[in-house]
Order: sequence, then C-alpha cells, then structure tokens
Amino acid sequence: MLAAVFADLSRTRLRQLIEQGNVSAGERVLSDPAHRVKPGTAIALEIPPPESVDVRGQKMDLPIVYEDDQVIVIDKPRGLVVHPAAGNRDGTLVNALIAHCGVSLRGIGGELRPGIVHRIDKDTTGLMVAAKTELAHRSLGKQFAAHAIERAYLALVWGVPKQREGLIEGNIGRSPLNRQKMAVVRTGGKPARTRYKVLKTFGATAALVECRLETGRTHQVRVHMAHIGHPLIGDPVYGRPRSIPGLSVTIAGQALHAAVLGFQHPKTHKSLRFQSEPPADFTQLCLDLDTLAGNFRSP
Repeated sequence: MLAAVFADLSRTRLRQLIEQGNVSAGERVLSDPAHRVKPGTAIALEIPPPESVDVRGQKMDLPIVYEDDQVIVIDKPRGLVVHPAAGNRDGTLVNALIAHCGVSLRGIGGELRPGIVHRIDKDTTGLMVAAKTELAHRSLGKQFAAHAIERAYLALVWGVPKQREGLIEGNIGRSPLNRQKMAVVRTGGKPARTRYKVLKTFGATAALVECRLETGRTHQVRVHMAHIGHPLIGDPVYGRPRSIPGLSVTIAGQALHAAVLGFQHPKTHKSLRFQSEPPADFTQLCLDLDTLAGNFRSP
C-alpha cells in the first residue's frame, strides 16, 4: 500500500524506513514492513536527512556512455570498486558519481551506495547504470527485481563446454567450505539462472562465451561457469592458476566484460540498449589464444 502512496520511493527504501521507525499508523510507530493497517488509518512518513557519513565526491574521468536527468550509464574500467566498503573507503564509482552529479545524489537510496541499483565486481569491466533520482531508483529496482533488465556478458573460460549453449541453473549461496566465496549450494541460497552460448573456440584450450543473466546473484557468471567445469581465465577466486606453454595471461583479474545493458527509461518508458566493446587486455588475450590455437575455428 505504501508503495502506491509514496510512488517516488522504492519498496526497498520504504522497508528500510519502516524498520528504522520512520513510519507510523495513527499513534503507533510501525516496525514490521508486513504489518497490515485498517482502511482509513492515517499514515505518517518521515524521511530523515541523508546519513552523515564521509562519502565525499572525488573527480575522476568517468567513461560515460549515456546521461540525462534520471540515469547515468557508465562503462566501468577494470580495477574500479563500485561503492565504499572495508578496504576501499574512497576512490570508488560512488565517489566519482557524487562529484559528477552533485551532493543531491547522496540521498538517493538513503545508504552508503547512493544511486547504485546493481554492481559489477572490481575487476569486471563494462556497462552499469546508476539512478540520479528516487523515481529512477525505484523504477530500476523494480526492473531488476522482475528480471526485466537485459544483461549480456562476454567471458573467456578455460576449456570448451561440451554443449555449445545451454541454461545453467543452481541456487547460489555462501560456500559451506569457504564463507568468503559463493557457490552452487544444495540447500538454501537464492535461485540463479545463466544462459550461455559459445561464440568462439581456441582449440581445446579456451572459449569465448556469451552469458546472459536471468537473475542477478553475487558472482553469478563466475560461480556458474566454474560449476560446469569452465572457470573464467584469470579468476583469482573461482579458478586455478594454469600454465600454458606459449601463453602469457597478463589480464588483471577475471576475463569478464558486461557487454550489453538494456532497460526501460524510468521517466519516458522508452527502451534503452547499450553495447560496449571489451577492453584492450581482454582483446589482446583473445588474440594470444588465437595465435596459440593455430588452426582456430568457430564452433
């Protein structure tokens, strides 16, 4: 009900405000987002000012693909952390966005990651969108929750999958063997689905694979490809170091690139779709694999 009344706020933001005691029904302060109120009850919502946290703007050369008054699409370079966290208090995409968009961005989403509705890993490159208004934050949040966002990744993996295309399904949760890693788990976790297609093969050594996400779980592509026996080249967490005579893997981190991003504009409702070419180190690794394979052939 609140989502319909306060349409400019996302369900996640409203849930957060309720749990923080900022919503009241009559004289009763609500704390349970699932609480049902009687028809005709007066609802009061108090939106606190943005948290006083040291998330400051830092000017960076942002590779902006698209921007308007609602959203900004970035082609994230390798090595850039999306939001502040332990060990990365500044120098993040959030710091850059605050400097670029202004301090008003601080309140969007009401958290330490203003404007962020999804993220990609530090060493993954490619397209991501950030919200510049509460309207955009709410709309994009709904689209991600409904799996209505088009996302396609290019990945270089070790070996060649026997099935050249298919659907990988398996709940993803914390690994019972290593809590610092995610894994496909038998019980618990969250449902995850990745559609993959082999685009090119480099002999039997490696393959270029397109992965399309039907869900958005932490490390989903990396976990799912490792689960079927084809971890990403350069992945320090889910892969194993491999020494191939004549091949020098100089890519820093996993060979994963967010190549396609499509969504409905929060305000105009028009479909937007963006494409990004892989970075130079990804392309060079493809060339090196091609040379190593010798008689390279398409699948």
